[in-house]
Amino acid sequence: MEPIQNMIAKAVVISVAILAFAYQLSRHRGIPTVLIIVTIVVLAYGYITSKTTIGRYFYAVGGNEKATKLSGIDTKKVYFIAYTNMGFLSALAGMLTIARLTSAQPTYGQNYELDAIGACFIGGASAYGGTGKVSGVIVGALLMGVINLGMSIMGVDANWQKVVKGGVLLAAVIFDVISKKKSS
Repeated sequence: MEPIQNMIAKAVVISVAILAFAYQLSRHRGIPTVLIIVTIVVLAYGYITSKTTIGRYFYAVGGNEKATKLSGIDTKKVYFIAYTNMGFLSALAGMLTIARLTSAQPTYGQNYELDAIGACFIGGASAYGGTGKVSGVIVGALLMGVINLGMSIMGVDANWQKVVKGGVLLAAVIFDVISKKKSS
């Protein structure tokens, strides 16, 4: 296995190349840079979770950590990689939010938690772990976006919007739990 410094250096070079390409494409074609970056992230993580060994390890640890550990997989390393990826994605989301709003406030991103969790469950992720796809989460995020936009256009009070989104999330979780019990 390569030393960690070489892997980090390669990741930085690839990231800079992708961002430069995204910037040039958005400058010449009028495509929003954020859309290009999100598309690249979705395609990259879709590939990682479906075609690589570490992607299978993520699903294995999520499905049954003890069995994964007994099969010889270093679960601590898998957790480290997963948390590192989540830190990277959180930083990217923060930078994109700040760039979109052209300022930084500590309250930006507040109340996005319900939308993110709802998108995951609507998209097919399980409360029990080990299942779900990136494409499903994108469908869930689009559905949550449509719900948010529709309620905003209709002039629904912000508190009622949270109630509706919570109801949608609750329905998705109940559906997941019932379908898992039937399959057991």
